[in-house]
Amino acid sequence: MLHMRKYFFLLLATVTALHSLAQAPDDHQDRRYYDINKNIDIFNSVLRELDLFYVDSIEVDHLVQSTIHNMLTRLDPYTEYYTEENMGDLQFLTTGEYAGIGAIISYNNGQVVINEPYERLPADKAGLKAGDAILEIDGEDMRQATVKQVSDKLKGIPGTLLKLKIQRPGEKKVRSLAIEREKIEMDPITYAEVNDAGIGYFHFGSFTTHSADRVRETVINLREKGASSLIMDLRGNGGGILDEAVEVVSLFVPKGEEIVSTKGKVKQWDRSYHTQNQPLDEIIPIVVLIDTGSASASEIVAGALQDLDRAVIVGNRSFGKGLVQTPRDLPYGGNIKITTSKYYIPSGRCIQALDYSHRNPDGSVARVPDSLTNLFHTRNGREVRDGGGITPDVTLPQKSSGTIAYYLMTGNLIFDFVTEWVQEHGKIAPPHLFHLSDEDYESFIRFVKAKDFTYDQLSARSLQQLKSMMEFEGYMDVASEEYKALEAKLQPNPDRDLQLFEEDIRSLIESEIVQRYYYKKGVLRHQLSDDKVFHKAVELLSHPDQYRSILQPAQPVNLPSA
Repeated sequence: MLHMRKYFFLLLATVTALHSLAQAPDDHQDRRYYDINKNIDIFNSVLRELDLFYVDSIEVDHLVQSTIHNMLTRLDPYTEYYTEENMGDLQFLTTGEYAGIGAIISYNNGQVVINEPYERLPADKAGLKAGDAILEIDGEDMRQATVKQVSDKLKGIPGTLLKLKIQRPGEKKVRSLAIEREKIEMDPITYAEVNDAGIGYFHFGSFTTHSADRVRETVINLREKGASSLIMDLRGNGGGILDEAVEVVSLFVPKGEEIVSTKGKVKQWDRSYHTQNQPLDEIIPIVVLIDTGSASASEIVAGALQDLDRAVIVGNRSFGKGLVQTPRDLPYGGNIKITTSKYYIPSGRCIQALDYSHRNPDGSVARVPDSLTNLFHTRNGREVRDGGGITPDVTLPQKSSGTIAYYLMTGNLIFDFVTEWVQEHGKIAPPHLFHLSDEDYESFIRFVKAKDFTYDQLSARSLQQLKSMMEFEGYMDVASEEYKALEAKLQPNPDRDLQLFEEDIRSLIESEIVQRYYYKKGVLRHQLSDDKVFHKAVELLSHPDQYRSILQPAQPVNLPSA
């Protein structure tokens, strides 16, 4: 009942405060405050009646938090509520820091296992490997524990010691390890190098606290190693802190440039962000790589550099998140991250792709059609558009993998195969030279078949929906043969699909193997060797005239006068 009293007191206090505010002379505001008061009162009464009279006991915390979650999902995916217990998740999102052992864990074959130990962090230094099953933590049995329960046990105060018992695949004897927790700071720079042509490359993974400082350090280091041009890889970077994005852009453009402005309901919160410092280098040629996983702060960086004609953008159209969130403290140690404004980059465009304020009748949200986007211009007069992410200056097709590859990953078939594979291979070739042999791929096919692997296909499910619609509309008789032919083609067939999508599956297996020996940076180095987007960037920077021509506006056609 203590939790109930807290909720009732909070709701009553809120009602009283809102009632006082409702005395304002504005009729519209009066009505809004009345509606808020009324609905809080209704919610308060429903909760009280449920607690008093519902046939079974109710979990008040769970019920209220579920209600809050359902309410927020009607707004947008980025407005989120964090309880006091989950505040660590919010802190990790913004700072990239937590205290623990430095490893990703997952659920596999009925137990929690190490999925990936981060290089040079406690789990790695203690010798933990991908595939190790966690049996005990400090004497407490973890064999039936969930991933969250194990994660909570692994985290703690830096400097404290925890004792693990693990079962390593291929071994009968249980291993005991002692690991000292550390403050884990994830490096936003995944990998950096300079090639023989003097092109510096770095992959930038997240806009967390001080990440712009790491970009500065990386660029300085690359220049010291001989880099005369740069490739900034923002693919898969989902964004983060807006100020860090502004700081990254400020490394390459003059002081005093407006990089982004935000506009929302509370006009006093509208802001304009300008570069505050002298640039690190406003001359060096830059190519920025983006894809559909580049969002928010990544789009600010790519979009601002594009609008100011400071870099050539290569890849695929970005995600299209032009919304800004602001954390607001709540009672009892909680927090709500609220979408408070939209951001606008130097040309004046907002790149938000989905309009959450206007939903379809089924609750879905539609992307802004290209025909309804607005035209803007870069500093040099090049045409750019709003309403759908950042469109690269040079777009390369983004290949989609077959469904079977997805299920092989999510079903841990590739993970388990590689776990066995590494037991028989003490070392492998350097990341950029490693390739899975034909014999090993055949071995993988046998491994999959031995597991009685089955999977669904979205196309097959959609086909069933088409059949129902054809029967309803009376077309089944006239198109039955065509339907049967299509159905035969789209039936899940592991034997066929393991061959049809061999290239994609090989790539996933190779990446998983390389990660076991060379960590995340090794995977990135391996993938760059056959990365068409990366090679296009290298080509542009190797041909300065081609690079510069992209940043110039299209020349108008002069028609002869009559």
